[in-house]
Amino acid sequence: MTEIPAAARATLLLIGSNVFMTFAWYAHLRNLRAKPLIVAIAVSWGIALFEYMLQVPANRIGYETLSLGQLKILQEVITLAVFIPFAVLYMRQPLKTDFLWAGLCLVGAVYFVFRS
Repeated sequence: MTEIPAAARATLLLIGSNVFMTFAWYAHLRNLRAKPLIVAIAVSWGIALFEYMLQVPANRIGYETLSLGQLKILQEVITLAVFIPFAVLYMRQPLKTDFLWAGLCLVGAVYFVFRS
């Protein structure tokens, strides 16, 4: 069995990390609105622990083959790719063309940071 390339492993870990991050940052707005702020903070920190357990290894693995700038742009693209379905499906926000424009801007960022 062939080993998964470092960039692919980092990408998969960053996807998982961003799922946890998005829930840690925003899910309390829907689920914990009636709870005291300290409860929302504690729950978010608990979720963020899992985010960091994936994000730290992802960045270490990714930095083996990617530059720091490439890692950051990769993370931003993944963040938007995770956030849009979260916002639309979980938070029930309307899908806006602004998401498309933001995505196109990130495509440009990916091009410039990954070109030779």
